[in-house]
Amino acid sequence: MNKSRNWHMIFNVIIAILSFLSCIILGHVLAALLFELTGKPAELVSYLISAIMGFLIFVGIAKLASEIFSRTKYGRKHNLMRHQFFDSTLEALNKISRGDFNISITINEHDPFSELAESVNKMARELSSMESQRQDFISNVSHEIQSPLTSISGFAALLKSDSLTKQQREHYIEVIETESKRLSKLSDNLLKLSALESENVPLLLRDFRLDKQIEHAILILEPQWIEKNIDIDAEFEKISIHGDEDLLGQVWINLIHNAVKFTPENGLIKIKLYKNDCQIICQITDNGVGISKEDQIHIFERFFKVDKSRDRSLGGNGLGLSLCKKIIELHNGQIIMESELSKGTKFIVTLPK
Repeated sequence: MNKSRNWHMIFNVIIAILSFLSCIILGHVLAALLFELTGKPAELVSYLISAIMGFLIFVGIAKLASEIFSRTKYGRKHNLMRHQFFDSTLEALNKISRGDFNISITINEHDPFSELAESVNKMARELSSMESQRQDFISNVSHEIQSPLTSISGFAALLKSDSLTKQQREHYIEVIETESKRLSKLSDNLLKLSALESENVPLLLRDFRLDKQIEHAILILEPQWIEKNIDIDAEFEKISIHGDEDLLGQVWINLIHNAVKFTPENGLIKIKLYKNDCQIICQITDNGVGISKEDQIHIFERFFKVDKSRDRSLGGNGLGLSLCKKIIELHNGQIIMESELSKGTKFIVTLPK
């Protein structure tokens, strides 16, 4: 389509140049005839007069051709199509301004304004996608907030009863406390993700030992993996890195916590940290339930959960991997995932050396 349009434009330009040169030559001939009657002026003046006459001839012929063309059947059709194009484009832009992105302008490949139509159609598609993501985001946030709020409200109402035993009362208070922490974590993650995506949070860069940081993350999560009798096989090279220590610390906490959550009892998690000539690589591998091919393409999306019921029971809100991906990207790194159902999952983080 673009190739055909380019050849059409080149042909039109060649015709225009040849026509202009012909008019200049004709202007020179007419000027010579005029000079025979009036006498030839200075050389510079004669060239100037010849050029002006040629240009006037060119403009006159172009205007005449335009008038003749506009009166032909094809010309009238062309003008009508042009008016229809501008009308449809204006209508499409008005719809977009009202929030209606379901538009499509018909594109004529020979029309010089076809690129404008393509741009408007592309803009409408992108805005429609953004609006869909916005609505999904609001729906997910509302859903995530509603669940703990319902629990807090329900158990707070039960606490009003005077017939509760001490054990029941303590249990209800524990549930309220747990759900309150879940709300707080959701709010905190949302604020962090929003700030990171808007790049309003400057990275506090400094040198620190990455192997020591990951060891510390493992120790923080020790109660969880000991409770499930999970073995941790850690193999670390001594590596220093220049980065934001607090943000990168969240990455290892989230990734190892996810591995512990989805690894069965008596399972195994392998964590390997090493470097090559230009990169630092950290691999976190579990022998858990794995993730299907259909779900893998969504795994870094906000609020996405492979198993919603199980993830909610474990306290997840579907924001951890989104945060990890954004933090790694801010450090000019990359995070990828390899997984197979019933065979486990591996996250591979690469950072510039």
